[in-house]
Amino acid sequence: MWSAQSDLIPGATYAPTLYSRGDTVADWAVSVLSEMREERIVVIGCSVGGSCALEIAATAPDRVAALVLIGTKAGHRPEPALHARARRVLLDEGIDAAWAMFWAPLFAAASDDARARGRRIARRQPVRDIARGMAAFHSRAGREHILPVFAGPIAFVSGDEDTAPGPDASARQAGLARRGSLHVIDNCGHYAPMERPGAFNTLLRGVIAAQES
Repeated sequence: MWSAQSDLIPGATYAPTLYSRGDTVADWAVSVLSEMREERIVVIGCSVGGSCALEIAATAPDRVAALVLIGTKAGHRPEPALHARARRVLLDEGIDAAWAMFWAPLFAAASDDARARGRRIARRQPVRDIARGMAAFHSRAGREHILPVFAGPIAFVSGDEDTAPGPDASARQAGLARRGSLHVIDNCGHYAPMERPGAFNTLLRGVIAAQES
């Protein structure tokens, strides 16, 4: 899903697949950090990847220069019934049924191409890895307390059509952060890097340039 961003920092861009890296978001963070050569990093995460980005900041705050969080909810209110339903649909009815029910509706109405690409990406993942990712997401620790203490900038990105968590919740989180900012992308749902890569990359270049200056 990050192909449109892979060349923004040639030779120093990582886009790891998370679900196979352990049973918890904390496991993912430790695994990703172990592969990074750079001492200072800009961490970008979308949706569940945003939860991992926050976990990386909690694990190694001195290494994280900035955070870019797309469609990310820093707090966590457990929803065991939703997790059980999603797991049942995935395991009993398959990835196409789960995709149609839980992920496809998160794209903006006009994002047909991105939605189709997302479905192809999902189909390539082992079902057991997706189930593991669901479990890690639903059992993650809340990290809202990171927002006011993290020293670097935190850019919250939301599509104007996103509902998870959406512009209003993203604005509230940006207000909690010491150096928070809100960026709302028009005609976009939950997956800005895929749905509106041009607008998102412009924003991302600005965040990266600010760290290089």
